[in-house]
Amino acid sequence: MSEVFPVSGNDSTAQGRFGLVTKKVLRASLLAATCFVVPEILTVDAAAQNLPTLGDTSREELSPLMERRLGEQIMNVVRRDPDYMDDGPVSEYLNRLGNKMLDARPDARGEAAYDFEFFAVRDPVLNAFAFPGGFIGLHSGLILAAQSESELASVIGHEIGHVAQRHIARMLTSQKFDSLIPLAALALAVLAARTSPDAAIALATGGQGLAIQRQLNFSRDAEREADRVGFQILRDSGFDTSGMVSFFGRLQASMRNYTDNAPAYLRSHPLTSERIADIQARMLDQRYKQHADSLEFFLTKARVRVLQDATIQGLMDAKVFFEGQLKSEKDEDKIAAQYGLALVALKQFDFAAAHRWLDAAKSKTEKLTSQKIVLTTSSAYVSVAIDILMAEKRNEEAVAEAEKAMQLLPLSRGLVYQYVEALLSAKKTAAAGAFLRDQISLYRQDARLQNLLAKVYDAQGKQALQHIALAEAYAIQNTWTAALQQLEIARREKDAGFYEQSVIDAFEREWKEKHKEELADEKKHKRAM
Repeated sequence: MSEVFPVSGNDSTAQGRFGLVTKKVLRASLLAATCFVVPEILTVDAAAQNLPTLGDTSREELSPLMERRLGEQIMNVVRRDPDYMDDGPVSEYLNRLGNKMLDARPDARGEAAYDFEFFAVRDPVLNAFAFPGGFIGLHSGLILAAQSESELASVIGHEIGHVAQRHIARMLTSQKFDSLIPLAALALAVLAARTSPDAAIALATGGQGLAIQRQLNFSRDAEREADRVGFQILRDSGFDTSGMVSFFGRLQASMRNYTDNAPAYLRSHPLTSERIADIQARMLDQRYKQHADSLEFFLTKARVRVLQDATIQGLMDAKVFFEGQLKSEKDEDKIAAQYGLALVALKQFDFAAAHRWLDAAKSKTEKLTSQKIVLTTSSAYVSVAIDILMAEKRNEEAVAEAEKAMQLLPLSRGLVYQYVEALLSAKKTAAAGAFLRDQISLYRQDARLQNLLAKVYDAQGKQALQHIALAEAYAIQNTWTAALQQLEIARREKDAGFYEQSVIDAFEREWKEKHKEELADEKKHKRAM
């Protein structure tokens, strides 16, 4: 598990961006950041058929439910940062990949049966990390560095291992909460340090610097334990276990090119020859299992390459890369290059070229028997098609394309959001509102749906309902102060009638009580520790 979560450009920007973080969220971030300190950990019996269980002490200190709450609170901060890659096709691929691995080893979800979430952040630095409660992030640089799907899966398996072994809870059994309060600066530091732990140290104040620097690394025992669990998951989910060795081996080789400025993944995941030898030893007892990379893996890498840097120079560099990739003899590489060039053309407002490259990629995919399933199981192609139509202001066609796609891929959340945006662009606010209310009844904890509903009410001139929807979005994120502020604004709107006032009163009572309960739980937890 990585301990550096960079999401902003420089220190001053980071401090400004996150300066308004509430104390409660900051404390959640602090506790999430404390996962960087891991005590000596008992080893796992290699012959065990199931993942090892933990003693009662760790559950007493930090229950699985509390872990999940902490993870959700820090993710509320992460999702608001512009470097969070909020992209439908990328998120859907990572979650399909991660959940495929978890389905092979359900016990990795833990006693609380965590609903894991896998996501990407825009950062060229090679790194990955896990937050408490089953939130696993991958830097865009790491996704691009993976040369096979098994290599990418090996990193995901390793991070799942950290969560499955509850390293954060086990750390807290030997620490007291009060002793962690000086690490509050680290909560901001991990959000600010984009490419170097030095940025994290710069944000830390007083005499805490050296201690914080030491806390940026997991213990070697924790890393070996995560390797063992990750290897089991990788093996049982049908991936090539040599992917873990090849990825770690390439990382180790890269260390020769670095001194004090080693890659972030190597600093936050101490890599030793013993770890690689241990994995190789485990492979000796396993039959070789070849894994064919999915086309979606290559399409995701192409998409991430464009999304990682959408500046003029970044798009030019991506275009050069894809043009070189077109010369590859591998069909998947050629298709990914065509797909990437379609994305670049869209970003450069060359819509004719975008259509041409996208059609070429789809045509070649249809002829590739082993990979054409991606056309009916992934939103990668149709998402770009909808974006091109909307960019061309062909909103009615975009609506029709999205409706057709949702029938084929009803579980795609990215397509849901695109469909609503298309309806809004086509000024079909009534249809958008009705669709969103149906979606909200199914996905009550989706804050983005509430934000989209607020946009619908704004377009309809329904100001009170707009602020109520915004309030519900904040409430889903447990940001109670902002939620209550939105309710107060809604109460003062001229169109706030009896119904709206009743809804406001009900939400206000409910949320104040929830906020009060959480503060009481927090104080109780602090006293207990």
